[in-house]
Amino acid sequence: MSALKQNLSQATKDAMRARDKERVATLRMVNAEVKRLEVDERRELSDDDIFAILNKMVKQRQDAQAQYQDAGRDDLAAIEAYEISVIQSFLPEQMDETELVEFVANVIANAGASGMQDMGKVMGLLKSQGEGRVDMGRASALVKAQLSG
Repeated sequence: MSALKQNLSQATKDAMRARDKERVATLRMVNAEVKRLEVDERRELSDDDIFAILNKMVKQRQDAQAQYQDAGRDDLAAIEAYEISVIQSFLPEQMDETELVEFVANVIANAGASGMQDMGKVMGLLKSQGEGRVDMGRASALVKAQLSG
């Protein structure tokens, strides 16, 4: 069993003991998604697989939160924000803006990328070398700016 999966399981048990219903519900949702993928793919998921699941879940909640705020449903947006904070607590800390700019510039230089035709290669390298710390949306905008400029 991966270390991250054990951490999720232990956090769920701790939240149950503390009678923190909202945290338990969020963690059960994460555990269910991990279990669903394990059953669908018939294999044990690695930490990297689980990081990908967590990142996807955060992105979904951020989109939902934005839609709720646009619709004036601050109560539902607050629930999404809480779920985002719980899920993000299991993810590595994201790079800040200056660190991300330097990282993207280094990857572009090391890859020898010269134009937009190299964007796919650069994005693949960013994802593999970023260790879950790269916000791929922000990174994509930086790569486009540097390769087209």
